[in-house]
Amino acid sequence: MTTLLGVDLAGRRVVVAGGGPVAARRAQAMRLAGADVLVVAPQLCEELAELVEDRVVRWRCGEVQAVDLDAAWLVHTATGDHAVDAQVARWALDRRTFCVHAGDVTRGTARSPSTTRVGEVLVGVVSTGAPDPGRSRAVRDQLAATLRSGGADLRRRRAGGTGRVVLVGGGPGDVDLLTLRGRRALAEADVVVTDRLGPTDVLAELGPDVEIVHVGKSPGNHPVPQHEIGQILVERAQRGQTVVRLKGGDPFVFGRGGEEVLACREAGVPVEVVPGVSSALSVPALAGIPLTHRGVTTSFHVLSGHDGLTAAARQALHDGSTLVVLMGVAMLAALVEDALRAGVDPALPVAVVESGATARQRVTRARLDGVVRRAAEVGVRAPAVIVLGRVAAEGLLDG
Repeated sequence: MTTLLGVDLAGRRVVVAGGGPVAARRAQAMRLAGADVLVVAPQLCEELAELVEDRVVRWRCGEVQAVDLDAAWLVHTATGDHAVDAQVARWALDRRTFCVHAGDVTRGTARSPSTTRVGEVLVGVVSTGAPDPGRSRAVRDQLAATLRSGGADLRRRRAGGTGRVVLVGGGPGDVDLLTLRGRRALAEADVVVTDRLGPTDVLAELGPDVEIVHVGKSPGNHPVPQHEIGQILVERAQRGQTVVRLKGGDPFVFGRGGEEVLACREAGVPVEVVPGVSSALSVPALAGIPLTHRGVTTSFHVLSGHDGLTAAARQALHDGSTLVVLMGVAMLAALVEDALRAGVDPALPVAVVESGATARQRVTRARLDGVVRRAAEVGVRAPAVIVLGRVAAEGLLDG
């Protein structure tokens, strides 16, 4: 009966008999597991030679001998000679050392699984009957796709692990625009600290015992101050929990992710950042507005509406660059007034994209000198991304 056994090979001797490509793959895999790898072969393929040259593995030049197996915990045969492989397998059996027989797995005492690593989980697939590597690889790949897409609960079940924080950029709102790494982080989460924007629908896919902490801000309403959000992340991680901070867009694009990383580091809490699809780029794209377009503009500038029209933003507009404004609905009138006063062309196209990447997405277009009036007429509301520049003109991509 074949079984799967997680074996710790770190620092332990593994002998690989053979110098070809199969031996190279086995040697590399064992070295990645931390094993002390000895390759025995008269000559080496290029890949193995590089591993030896880089001192990743050791090499004894010559035919494999019984003495080479002394003190080995595991042996891999890959000489390409069936008789030699069979002899090595017998030597290993005499020494009660597990052996993977590359030429005939039924003659060995161990099998190499098709493996994939997802976070802290290593998944291996082996055939229990007649060897069928193709089937094992196919099953492995299907399992890997499920795990990497967040389709399985990957939370720790035993207490005592080290807590950590993962800042996940959730993208502009559509769950399909959340990255695979972000979904996997959510599958590992004990606690999710979430904003009101971003892919909040994904929360319904989490286990019922995953703690959800809502800290979302809305214009003029910040129920949980930023320093308290940092405290929540740190305190939960210090309890040994895996904490996901789910943020709309990208954590480092006006998401105050840098402040949260610093709060964790100052407290000695491990922290990781998973980049997200920023609304600054994705929302205009979903509305059919290219931020750069050949013959129109080759650059763009991103601005927080809270900061007003900065000198750099004014210069960008004068240079013909696209200006993208996030969190700017409440400041639209002031931004437009400042731009007109700075001499920006009153006919400059402007597009306001509301609720991007959701079923409520709506695009409002107007000239710079008429966009405030038009926005008021249609009732533009946050969240919205404002695009100023020639790329915002309707019909740019027609034809």
